Amino acid sequence: MSSSGRRATIADVAREAGVSTSTASVVFSGKVNVAEATRERVLAAADALGYAGPDPRAASLRTGRSGIVGVLLGGDLRHAFLDPVTTVMMDGLTEAMAADSVGLLLLRDDPRGAEAPPIGEAPVDAVVLIGCSARTRSALETVRQRGLPAVVIEGDAGPDVPQITLNNREASAEIARHLFRLGHRRVKAITLPLDAARERSELTPEREAAATVDVTLDRLAGFREVYPQGGGVSAAGSLVDEGNHGARMLLADPDGRLRDDRPTAIVAQSDLLAVGAIRAAEELGLRVPEDLSVVGFDGISADGLGSRRLTTITQPALEKGRAAGTQISRMLAGEPGESVHFTCVLRVGGTSAAPRA
Repeated sequence: MSSSGRRATIADVAREAGVSTSTASVVFSGKVNVAEATRERVLAAADALGYAGPDPRAASLRTGRSGIVGVLLGGDLRHAFLDPVTTVMMDGLTEAMAADSVGLLLLRDDPRGAEAPPIGEAPVDAVVLIGCSARTRSALETVRQRGLPAVVIEGDAGPDVPQITLNNREASAEIARHLFRLGHRRVKAITLPLDAARERSELTPEREAAATVDVTLDRLAGFREVYPQGGGVSAAGSLVDEGNHGARMLLADPDGRLRDDRPTAIVAQSDLLAVGAIRAAEELGLRVPEDLSVVGFDGISADGLGSRRLTTITQPALEKGRAAGTQISRMLAGEPGESVHFTCVLRVGGTSAAPRA
């Protein structure tokens, strides 16, 4: 604090240290080397005056940037990082933008929520939108109105927004064909949420027609290429408990008795849902894969499988995050962003086998 009682400034520190204001600024920026004796003198003066460093608000006004990139996640932020795919993707995003020295701010797409500032008020220079549901598309319009660079991971945001895409439909069809080749004909799906309501319920034509989550619909379309009449249930999120609930709906009646028309295989739209389905099957007395095959999607390292390896589709989550970060960095540097497409790989494990005769 200066002698007048106001907050000390960099100019006060410079006078106290006997250097120019620009020299004092360089010491705090760390971008240019200065003599060690000068650096120590400036830091000692700052300590004496109670100066902690430049005011980030002032820096923002000078540069016109906050040094923050917003990340818009669908659904409840409290659950976002329970999904290993999200955490790995965020690792890639952070890694790609490390050289830009930017921070990440998690944003919500639900204006009723309270976990983070809404997209229209957030002090950000650019936005990464994960998925593109109806609510996310609305948020994207706000981003456009603010003139901010944006990248969408797995969602169709229009031709003018760079997209990081995955071959969800083709990959889902591939794992469904794996089950078909094994001989499975009674196959059901446990999908990711269909829309913002995130309702756990049986799939119906009406619900699917009103669905808004592109990833869910793409993966369901791939499943239906192989099993056109394949039904199933939608989960409220990519969670183990949701997979457990969904599988119980498919395998047993409300009293817990196994259904005669139960599927011989379940296609789960995430590995966490698949783990939950396997737990439910075993709790109901079924063996996996002898009595029920279960396949997933993601290729994460999932707990709860013992020595078994899940049959799944592996996706490059880290690379997706890196690609999004790279495109944000390009656009912040004044270059045009580009869309990047990734493909998945089938990994056959020990949770799928031919159905019992």
